[in-house]
Amino acid sequence: MTADHKNNKGVFSQLQARFRKNRLGELLILNGALTPHDLKAALEASKSQSRPLGTILVESNIVSRGKIRRTLFEQVALRCMTASVAVFISIASMGFAKQVRAGQLQDATARISLVQASFQKAAYHPKLFGAVEKRSTSLKAFDKWTGMFDRFNASLNSNQGGAEMQKFRSDIAALKGMSLPKMATAVNSMMNQKRYVTDSKNYGKTDYWATPVEFMKRGGDCEDFAIAKYTALRALGVPENRLRIAIVQDLQKNIPHAVLIVYTDQGPMLLDNQIKTAVKADRVSHYKPIFSINQEAWWLHTMPKNGVTRVASAAR
Repeated sequence: MTADHKNNKGVFSQLQARFRKNRLGELLILNGALTPHDLKAALEASKSQSRPLGTILVESNIVSRGKIRRTLFEQVALRCMTASVAVFISIASMGFAKQVRAGQLQDATARISLVQASFQKAAYHPKLFGAVEKRSTSLKAFDKWTGMFDRFNASLNSNQGGAEMQKFRSDIAALKGMSLPKMATAVNSMMNQKRYVTDSKNYGKTDYWATPVEFMKRGGDCEDFAIAKYTALRALGVPENRLRIAIVQDLQKNIPHAVLIVYTDQGPMLLDNQIKTAVKADRVSHYKPIFSINQEAWWLHTMPKNGVTRVASAAR
């Protein structure tokens, strides 16, 4: 077993523990907001007074109401947006025989490239929204991501898909030769003009990762915007290790969300269909990253203990 696999196994064990926790008290202990002793006393008070545990904790000034809300919302988002990670835990326990490694995907973006290697690979990756990240090269659990590439490749073999991507290439051709920050800003503005449509309305599914061909024809939701921007930048020669689709928790709306992160030499930029222009990621503090992914790997993001979440600063 490699050191990387041992580290991932530890991360997966922590994630699995969070999935098993269903009760508020257990979650607060796991987050470090509550001690077992305080929980025991609060449970006794809750039982004797026939009042909800959350009410007891707030009135006793043990845990704030906001902390309780965030804990519950985080648990819901974790279950909704990283269910595939939980599946991967069971796959990882069987060994590597059934795992699909990064680099085995058919890179559909290479088939529509306008230029090759316009930029050097990123020398380093600053912490995303202050989170600690753990890397894995197994993409087996992320079937929506890998399945999107399979469908994208197939669509490029059709006359309709080929024509749609030829128009896509023509639309972004004028951006060749720009600096990476200017190119990212232009791509963000261009794709944000597309129509926002929910997956349920577009495809009759709760969560569907559309190909760029589908997005350009039909519009899409947050991850579809991010994928189209990713594809445009790859076609313009931006290397894979400078791009990641990031799944985050929107702490303002209390919902999961998807964005594109672009690692420029001046720091990571955020390309977001909810923000009019591309901005530096460190200007945005209302997102808590869950995981990020590209064709090389995926990263599990966890906030450091005693981390502080600030009020959002980016204009929406």
